[in-house]
Amino acid sequence: MRDFFSGVGFFLQGFGWVSRNGRWWLFGLVPAVIAFAVYVVALIFLGTNATDLAAFLTPFADSWSWREAFRALVGVALFLGGLALAVLTFVALTLAIGDPFYEKLSAAVDVLETEDEQPWWRTLPRSIRDSLVTLLYMLLFAVPLFALGFVPVVGQTVVPVLGAAVSGFFMTVELTTLSLERRGMARKERFALLRANKAATLGFGVAVFLLFLIPFVAVIAMPAAVAGAALLVRTRLALSLI
Repeated sequence: MRDFFSGVGFFLQGFGWVSRNGRWWLFGLVPAVIAFAVYVVALIFLGTNATDLAAFLTPFADSWSWREAFRALVGVALFLGGLALAVLTFVALTLAIGDPFYEKLSAAVDVLETEDEQPWWRTLPRSIRDSLVTLLYMLLFAVPLFALGFVPVVGQTVVPVLGAAVSGFFMTVELTTLSLERRGMARKERFALLRANKAATLGFGVAVFLLFLIPFVAVIAMPAAVAGAALLVRTRLALSLI
């Protein structure tokens, strides 16, 4: 538990760092605002067309007397699923959009004497590929957990805790990528390092995930999350590399 709360502390330290360096906070806010706008437009579109999409997906219900109620429920489920996917992918999309922004922010927090420098045109495709792989892993856990959410008692107790833990772990994976790549670490090595420091990884990621459930807060807190991840790598994870 001490390591878990230590991980939470790094997120708070990230807030402290950006509050002392307001220019970097504003610098890191730009990609988060762009990503947030994309999700708002997508969710508005999904919400206004959820009923039509539900009807398209359930042609077998055309002859049901209660098809309208059924499709309304399907529409709500589709929107909630889209909202959940937006929360899970917000970090990945924001990092993809703001890769040059957050590389500079991470480097300002986590200063290295020597680092593995590569041109952006080489790192960006790799970052997008790694984010897609991470998203695939996340969905492998998220889809079964979503189904288990409908099981009485378990779905209201165990599943939310497991969901937060899984989402938190993969958010830490995304956010620490910048600092770990600067140390020349490939995706498999990064995963292994985070699993070896699981308590701190979960503490940091769960704190980020829970706060990012609040839409506007997610935008404001994104620079702090990047700064906190850099501090987590520099102060805690880098010790495992020695």
